[in-house]
Amino acid sequence: MNKDQIINQLRINHEALIACLASLNEQEFNYAREGKWNAGQTLDHVYRSISTLVKGMLMPKFAFRAMFGKPERPVKSYEELVTSYKAKLAGGAKASGRYLPAKITWTNQGRIIAALRKSINNICNSLGSYSEEDLDRYCLPHPILGKLTVREMMYFTIYHAEHHRQIVMRDSKIAS
Repeated sequence: MNKDQIINQLRINHEALIACLASLNEQEFNYAREGKWNAGQTLDHVYRSISTLVKGMLMPKFAFRAMFGKPERPVKSYEELVTSYKAKLAGGAKASGRYLPAKITWTNQGRIIAALRKSINNICNSLGSYSEEDLDRYCLPHPILGKLTVREMMYFTIYHAEHHRQIVMRDSKIAS
């Protein structure tokens, strides 16, 4: 995907997740399978992931190289990145630390959705200062996948919203 396609897909996938969450009734929103997150926690997890990425994207580009080095392998395609992430999940990888969600009540979902939208807009706006080459030149750390190029991190972020949308849809059917 080129930069414009990435920006477009970031918006599409996150709006699809938001629409899915907004369509839930209170029972569906609060339902959690044994040992799993409910929809509110999923929303908070996605927001925490995005807000951390916003902070990273606001750093000056020269800081990326100093802090995270440069890419030392070919850039993965969207499909390759998704395959790598799914393999890590299958191997037992899970969210931890700052990415673990808080309990979000039915009445607070609108506030988190608004903050998520603002963060997505901030990421999309920050991508405006990146050339196509920059997307492959600078790296960011991912807690499960390791060092990713900015392009790969955007691929992950696109997929992450879809991954969680599918889980929310599956679990809301169980709750109904």
